[in-house]
Amino acid sequence: MKHNFAKMILAVIAVLIPPTVAAQQQASPMAEFTKARMILMHTPSLELFDGVIHPAAGLYEHYFDIDAAADEHRNYIKMLRDNDIEVHTVEEVLLSMSIDKLRELASPYLTYDASATTLDKTEVEAYRNAVLGKMTKKDLYRTLLFHPTVELHETAFNTGLEAVYKHTPLTNLYFLRDQTISTPRGQIMCRMNSTQRAEEVDIIQACYEQLGIKPVWRITGEGNYLEGGDYIPFGTMGLIGCGLRTTIGAIEQMMQQDVLGHDTIVVVNDHWKDQYQMHLDTYFNVIDRDLVTMCFNRYDAVDASDPNFLTIRMFARKPGAKQYHEVMAVKDQSFKAFLAERGCKVIRISKQDADHYANNFLAIDGRHIMSVAYQSEALEKTYEENGVKVEWVPLENLIGGYGAAHCMTQVLRRDVYAPTTSIRVP
Repeated sequence: MKHNFAKMILAVIAVLIPPTVAAQQQASPMAEFTKARMILMHTPSLELFDGVIHPAAGLYEHYFDIDAAADEHRNYIKMLRDNDIEVHTVEEVLLSMSIDKLRELASPYLTYDASATTLDKTEVEAYRNAVLGKMTKKDLYRTLLFHPTVELHETAFNTGLEAVYKHTPLTNLYFLRDQTISTPRGQIMCRMNSTQRAEEVDIIQACYEQLGIKPVWRITGEGNYLEGGDYIPFGTMGLIGCGLRTTIGAIEQMMQQDVLGHDTIVVVNDHWKDQYQMHLDTYFNVIDRDLVTMCFNRYDAVDASDPNFLTIRMFARKPGAKQYHEVMAVKDQSFKAFLAERGCKVIRISKQDADHYANNFLAIDGRHIMSVAYQSEALEKTYEENGVKVEWVPLENLIGGYGAAHCMTQVLRRDVYAPTTSIRVP
């Protein structure tokens, strides 16, 4: 039985692309462990302040120094560029737009609330437009980051008006992994599962358009959510976490539209659904085609009754088929066992290191990773024994936002993946 399934899925490689929205775009094989060539990032600034003064509401773990965080981010970018990686920042991309285009993008995010006044709505809107028309590019950019609302009140002196200023800042925009996923078929715009982050997707889509990138799909529909930290390209396989932030409806939508470009989709079911490990890349990561990491609690879970126990569902396409089908032979199999059967060595990340975001590294090439600094000597030794080159990145403040080196990067382009027989498809 197992041999029949192996033959069936191996034959998937030759399947034709079905005529869907992505039919005109050929899939370029890619994997998390090939050389990174182009990355989009966002260096945070004052928009973090509202997040750190109430970390929980800002989706942060704890308070941190926002000025030091910005310095850490700039240093991280420098380290990536020193590895011959082309890094674009959101600010650089948006400021390269024409001022008219940037103004059009920013306009919906500046609100004048005159409901407590007798002011004529048409005149209020005209005043708002006049101010927008005079804004510099920098202030239009700040408008996008802060989403300001000016709540107007009438007075009997001076200009006759006073205001209460409210912001709904994009406090999590620096986690550039989550608004999109970069697949063999192209970029897919996500649908965020947190109201605090919902509008980030539009900003990043505008960046893509400025960079000449046309996304192949955008997740839609009630209850369908996808966040980029749940997706890891693994050659002919695409690994997608399904748990706290990403739903099966979004995954099924991408398969139905064939916008992923992988022959096989492996859904990793997270039954715990806890903010501590909200995405796939917070408890699992890839160093090379045959070397991966997994956090202690997931690695040690041996019973399906334990919410930390990771199971999988696999979807593949038969030769000549237009849609994926579920491979029932591996349904609810242990994810750790699944990896082992395919020739992957799994490095266990201890609680000490996991608490310091050791698992959330970025692979910039096979066995070459950028990882949060100050991990245990034991982990350093394990990496050395497995031939892993590690560049330790100081991110002590930035990790206070519940993410690290992987979460802060959107890798837009990697070298093409060359399949080998070292990873066995089921």
